[in-house]
Amino acid sequence: MQLYNTLSAEERAELIDQAGKQRLTLSFYAYAKIEDPKKFRDDLFVAWNALDALGRIYVAHEGINAQMNVPAENFEAFRETLEVYDFMKGIRLNVAVEHDDHAFLKLTIKVRHKIVADGLNDDTFDVTNKGIHLKAKEFNEILDDPNTIVVDFRNHYESEVGHFKGAITPDVETFRESLPIINEQLQDHKEDKNLVMYCTGGIRCEKASAYFKHQGFKKVYQLEGGIINYAKQIEEEGLESKFIGKNFVFDNRLGERITDDIVSQCHQCGKPCDNHTNCANDGCHLLFIQCDECKAAMENCCSTECLEITHLPLVEQVKLRTGKQVGNKVFRKGKSESLKFKHSGELTDTALATAAKTTDIRQKIKIKKVLLGKAEHYYVKAQVGLFIIENQELNLGDKILISGPTTGNQEMILDKMMVNGTEKNQAKTGDKVTFAVPFRIRLSDKLYKILN
Repeated sequence: MQLYNTLSAEERAELIDQAGKQRLTLSFYAYAKIEDPKKFRDDLFVAWNALDALGRIYVAHEGINAQMNVPAENFEAFRETLEVYDFMKGIRLNVAVEHDDHAFLKLTIKVRHKIVADGLNDDTFDVTNKGIHLKAKEFNEILDDPNTIVVDFRNHYESEVGHFKGAITPDVETFRESLPIINEQLQDHKEDKNLVMYCTGGIRCEKASAYFKHQGFKKVYQLEGGIINYAKQIEEEGLESKFIGKNFVFDNRLGERITDDIVSQCHQCGKPCDNHTNCANDGCHLLFIQCDECKAAMENCCSTECLEITHLPLVEQVKLRTGKQVGNKVFRKGKSESLKFKHSGELTDTALATAAKTTDIRQKIKIKKVLLGKAEHYYVKAQVGLFIIENQELNLGDKILISGPTTGNQEMILDKMMVNGTEKNQAKTGDKVTFAVPFRIRLSDKLYKILN
């Protein structure tokens, strides 16, 4: 019985690209009494591995917390694997607003003491006495009530790129830190105010709402399904979004856009930006906001020190980071003295800029294009794509289109290229061409020349 991944992340990514099939990114959770979490974990791995389901899942005696990526064609079969368990019959699956075939590249199911590290002793209060769930329309209505206090129960690097207008956004790095801070801050409003809370998918608020009711708060509410479900509902029902900016997510996407508003800055230059990156120095791996210009100049690094380290031989880099703990702390390291424009806790409800919309070639009328070839490889750190020219000629100055099910439709002007390893102005059939691509491409992507 296979209970482990047999492919590396790179090998899995290549297989996904070759398949060229749509995958859905989703999340779900359930609190329940699980007698044998290890057996539960093993059974899930066998069932999900057979469906090519990938993700990061935590199971414990108290339940399950999952973020996953599932082939669209296997979605219903995946749902059936959940329906086997009584506590997951009819469970809500929070399907992402934006999808990325590479959101997860391994199936990891871990047995933990708790499915969310909340620091609470569940034996000291009734965890089932939760706050009232609100759907998007109800949530919008209660936010308009002047008697409402809305609290963001996420971490500083999450709320920084997007949050509900007027929300209290604690400057914390972990969920457990926010509970006592908010409790102390709102001591005088236990009787008279609506305490309204939200998080990414709802799981943190399930426990937090019960905790605050235990602390004596009388009117406790929570956003059902979190920001993910809220975004889906406002789109389906045509409602106003009172959430502004981007929703941070814990997969390779690092965020999905809810509105076009950019409310945060590049931590290095201060330019309006809400794209997170991890420092390319594996001995640092700092999570921070970096614009495209700084990403190119700093080669995905958070500081000149880290940049210098990445240029050292690999053996020396390994020596420098030996003994350092990074790994599972990737998402907890959002602060550094090197980041000049990190204003944690000083969030704005005013947009600093508007995000550029992705060009969709299907919305254009009478566009003429010709297929040149397909993508063969993408060099992530260098942000360079490799293409094989199978038809026509490609010249400097040509307007090109890179298109694929996950990449979408991206246009750009070709201003420099390497042909078979040499910089040239023209490429012909059979040539291998490389050029800078400021977005990730996949093996299933096609390269076109736009003729008009």
